[in-house]
This record gives sequence, structure tokens and C-alpha cells, in this order.
Amino acid sequence: MRFLIRCLDQLLRKLTGVFVYWDDPDCMFRARLTRAPRPLLVPGGTVPEGAKVLELHFWNEHMPRIPREGITMAQAARGHRMLVRSLRQIGSEIPIEDRYAGVQAVGGATVLVVAGGTSSAEKLFERLGFRLTPYRSPLGPFGEFWENLYTWALMWAYNQVSLESRHFLQLERTEVWMSAADFVARYDAHRSGKAGVL
Repeated sequence: MRFLIRCLDQLLRKLTGVFVYWDDPDCMFRARLTRAPRPLLVPGGTVPEGAKVLELHFWNEHMPRIPREGITMAQAARGHRMLVRSLRQIGSEIPIEDRYAGVQAVGGATVLVVAGGTSSAEKLFERLGFRLTPYRSPLGPFGEFWENLYTWALMWAYNQVSLESRHFLQLERTEVWMSAADFVARYDAHRSGKAGVL
């Protein structure tokens, strides 16, 4: 079953245009160029509906595995380094690669953090510079059900321990977005020399 889920994930990535921007074992994300389905809230403003945006998708095969006894400080530190390095890499590519021309926002949706909560994950994304807002599927509750079921299946296939306290009916997605200008200013190491420092 896990093999079938991974095959389906690979097919859907191909059909939706998800690509690898940095082929490194420490890269936490793949990416996708698309259009904003609605106005997107970013720190300091709004990106209009239809704007070109860059979605970041967690790279399941590269995500640190959660041990059954829980995450150690060393594993948390490694995950943080991977996250910042992955953002720095794409931040350095956006200003120089033609395919990113016209991108107005960088971000996406995740179940790893809930907007409006007080978790360390929410605080981390805020320190990274993103604005967090509750996610709503264009297809409403029907769409959210199938998106959550698919996400739950991926978590089961790649990192089963992460599901011990989760049920797919209880999964909540949060949108995290930043304007492309702010993202590059923060994460393009070639410009600032110390981009993404937290």
C-alpha cells in the first residue's frame, strides 16, 4: 500500500508541475509555479488573485524521520538547519532564474502548523517571516476532506510515527505566505550576506 501511495504521489507531482529546485539530501522542499486562487495575505499587504506565486511543497522523502521515542534536540536542530538552507537556496535562485520572473509571493499550505495557535511551529514560521492564515479549499469542505485524506496517507507512507496523535478528520491546513520581495531580501544570501538568520 505504501508503494502505491508513493507512486500516486509521484504521478500527481508530475501532473501538477511540482519540480526539484535543489537536488540535495538536505533540501526540505520541492516547488511549483502557479497562480494565486484568491487574494493572499502576506506581511504588510495582500497579493492579488491571479498573481504568479511559488508554492513550496515538503519533500516527503527528505523529511527527518520522527523516532518513536520522540524528537531529540539534535534532530530538531538538524531539521531547523535543513529548513533555513532550503529557503536560502530558493531565495538565491529567484532573482536570477527566468522561470521565477514575475513571482509575487512564496509559500503554500501545511498541516504542520495551525494558525491562531500558540505552538512552537507557529512561532517558527512567524520568525521565518511568513504570515499565517487558515486555509480554505476552493472546493469547500468536500475538497478539504480529500486533501486531508491524501495528506494523511502521505504521512502514513513516509513518516508513520507522526500520525500517532492525529486523525485525518482532525487535520487542519494553514496557509503561510510572504511577498517575493521580502522573501528574497531575507533569504538571498548573495544580497545580504546573512539572509535568513533567526
